[in-house]
Amino acid sequence: MKKLLLLLLFVLGCGYIQAGEPAHVIITAGQSNTDGRVPNDRLPDYIKAMATDTAFTQGAYKYCKIAQNRTDGKFRPFWPKSRRRAKPNTWGYDAIAYYWLEQLYQEKFYVIKWAIGGTAIAPSDTPRGTYWSAEPKWLSDNVATSEKGKSLLLSFIANIDACIDQTLSKLENGYQIDAFVWHQGESDQAHGKEYYKNLKAVVAYVRHHLTEKTGKDYSNLPFIFGTVSRRNKSYSSDVEEGMKRLAKEDKNAYLIDMSDAELLGDKLHFNQVSAEYMGKQVYEQIKKLTKK
Repeated sequence: MKKLLLLLLFVLGCGYIQAGEPAHVIITAGQSNTDGRVPNDRLPDYIKAMATDTAFTQGAYKYCKIAQNRTDGKFRPFWPKSRRRAKPNTWGYDAIAYYWLEQLYQEKFYVIKWAIGGTAIAPSDTPRGTYWSAEPKWLSDNVATSEKGKSLLLSFIANIDACIDQTLSKLENGYQIDAFVWHQGESDQAHGKEYYKNLKAVVAYVRHHLTEKTGKDYSNLPFIFGTVSRRNKSYSSDVEEGMKRLAKEDKNAYLIDMSDAELLGDKLHFNQVSAEYMGKQVYEQIKKLTKK
């Protein structure tokens, strides 16, 4: 009988080991520095090595799968591309983070991303404007940009929900959302004094929605974000102070100091040095959280 019990425990133990860990998921959002504006020919050599053409416009990461600005719940192998139709072959800081996360995870992981350049949180009266606002009345009066509306936040949520319904919920070992990564703020220059309140509302909305959608407690989902370079022509000290206040008050918010970041000639977007730096900082923060 004792041998039988030991054998049963061994079999159950093997089954547990084979079950594996839930898949890692990162959600990423923001405006142009998140979408990416650095030309692909300025990718680091370790990423260029995965390209399948000499212009570095095609290729695939080994483990990272992404659903970028889509709502069908489908993922594709990640390769740095922005959502701009005219100039898609550019990259942002997140391409660096995903590369290093591949080295950490050594297994398939998923990214759900929504990023559009030139977008603010605070709504304005611009007829064609799109916004990240989580203000309840404004949200109730608007629909997702994916449905030809003005709400970027609702588009991001629709992307997340579709990915959960169509792909993540069907994974054999389940999934775990590790972090919410964000860079945005340049377009809120005119509403800088409201930025703390507005960004806090966006983070709370996403955390609450994920908790309701998944049945897991994501109220403490790590929020990793970066400041706007003080060299940026749209820099606002009020926006920066709002970010710092949020990071100080929210123990699960992690702010990356990009105040001295170098920019491209447009004085708006990170150059390759700054994008690589922020990407590595995002990676290091997720690595710390993973070890915890």
